[in-house]
Amino acid sequence: MAGHSKWKNIQHRKGRQDAQRGKLFNMLSREIFVAVRNGGPDPDANSRLRAAIQKARDNNMPNSNIENAINKASGNIEGVTYDEIVYEGYGPGGVAVMVECLTDNRNRTAAEIRHIFSKNGGNLGESGCVSFLFEKKGIITLSLEDNGLDEDAVLLEALEAGAEDVQVEDAEAEITTTPAECEQVRQNLESAGYKLLSAEVTFVPSTTVALEAEKDAASMLKLMEALEDNDDVQHVYANFDIDPELMAEMTK
Repeated sequence: MAGHSKWKNIQHRKGRQDAQRGKLFNMLSREIFVAVRNGGPDPDANSRLRAAIQKARDNNMPNSNIENAINKASGNIEGVTYDEIVYEGYGPGGVAVMVECLTDNRNRTAAEIRHIFSKNGGNLGESGCVSFLFEKKGIITLSLEDNGLDEDAVLLEALEAGAEDVQVEDAEAEITTTPAECEQVRQNLESAGYKLLSAEVTFVPSTTVALEAEKDAASMLKLMEALEDNDDVQHVYANFDIDPELMAEMTK
């Protein structure tokens, strides 16, 4: 898979997703909150909110949680206001890292993110120090086995649906789109009867850094875990690459 997917694959193997269910719902609620504040409570007129709601449903978030987040942002329920902040820095081995946060206290979040970087072999940098190494893309994933497809068939179907590119590894297809076309390609594939594993607009690295030393790889994974465990962190993007054999050994 492309570099941005490495961490998600590792999380899945370690079973961290179930352990972080509460954290995930909190993150999704904040995404909905900010989407409403920026574009209004109507999903039909607010593409960001529409995508946030779909992501919440994909992760089995209860409708009551979704409605509560929308009501809070609409002013129907008293709540806090969140600021969007992106932190940039370097991890072990010179890996580029971007951290998207939603916070009600900028000073607290800045101090916590800086501490996490320094404690785990990284360095928090200035704004713009690594963002040029990433490009915003739509990423859709599906299982070939679940959909009865082979590599050639999924390539044809994805391109006909409007995708830019398709990569297949371990019987899983990663479909790349422009950010603007992600939702339409998703709808086209689902209308054709395909079951999707995920669909989101994310940052994809233009280059990757190979972590060949186990020490650097282990430290990088600890940094990613520590960042994602922080309550203010929404998303973490990094351009590391770890050899599959080393990754398998480390995530047993």
